Amino acid sequence: MDRIKVMELVRSYQVGEIPRRDFLKKGAAAVGSLAAANSLLVACAQFPNDNPPPVVDESQPAASVGLEEAGELTAGVVEYPGPNGKTLMGYLAQPSAASAQKAVIVIQEWWGLNDHIKDVVRRFAEAGFAALAPDLYDGQVTTEPDEARKLAMELDTAAAVAEIGSAIDYLTGLDTVEGDKAGIVGFCMGGGLVAQSALSLSNMGAGAVFYGRPLSTEEAKTVTAPMLGFIGTNDGITVESMEAMHAGFAESGLPNELHVYEGAQHSFFNDTRASYDADASADAWTRTLNWFNTHL
Repeated sequence: MDRIKVMELVRSYQVGEIPRRDFLKKGAAAVGSLAAANSLLVACAQFPNDNPPPVVDESQPAASVGLEEAGELTAGVVEYPGPNGKTLMGYLAQPSAASAQKAVIVIQEWWGLNDHIKDVVRRFAEAGFAALAPDLYDGQVTTEPDEARKLAMELDTAAAVAEIGSAIDYLTGLDTVEGDKAGIVGFCMGGGLVAQSALSLSNMGAGAVFYGRPLSTEEAKTVTAPMLGFIGTNDGITVESMEAMHAGFAESGLPNELHVYEGAQHSFFNDTRASYDADASADAWTRTLNWFNTHL
């Protein structure tokens, strides 16, 4: 590890020359792992600018990287190749014993790859799928709406879609996975990314959009992967905008379904938030599993 390079990187972050996302990318390369870079980031916030934090001991391995047996599942953080030589990370779960699994990519809300999204990944694995949530924020997770909004605005949509494509390539390349296409499901920001992925990813086999920013009717006419949509009547995203997207799907003859839940709010599927709607969530979950089992 080049200690001088690390100290220069810390100084650049503390004085505002580089954003957090760039710090994590460069920090991971400098100290050997994303986990170590995250520790360095935390330390940066605890020391004044004229007293930089100690260098992280890179001899400590990133304990979060690697698969472990958990009952009948194998789950954990994995690394895989991405666009332009970038190394990507994500959370993978799949049945330990089964083969010929169908592949599903799970896309995070604007909070990042948090425990709720990891739980959704494991739920897919319990249902017999191989599921992977790509870490589109490169290790950053927040519970603060203002920070989440900032992270979402900093995310480059085209780059995120390309990383989702790489996640599909990795997942479908596993020996236990059948086929060369994957289903993609996303929530909130992730739902919008599912829709955007449907415009350009040839390795997308089916999609499920949970209250994400919809496509226009004209854009929707170009989609070729069967699409499933969910929205509540008390969501900030209007039912009419989702209906317009599905009208485009229908006009082109694409298999599609839109389910509207009376009284449900945004993030009704997230059981860690006050907006959680148990009935709508249960119905949407069953329909999503059936959709992917039918179309993958």
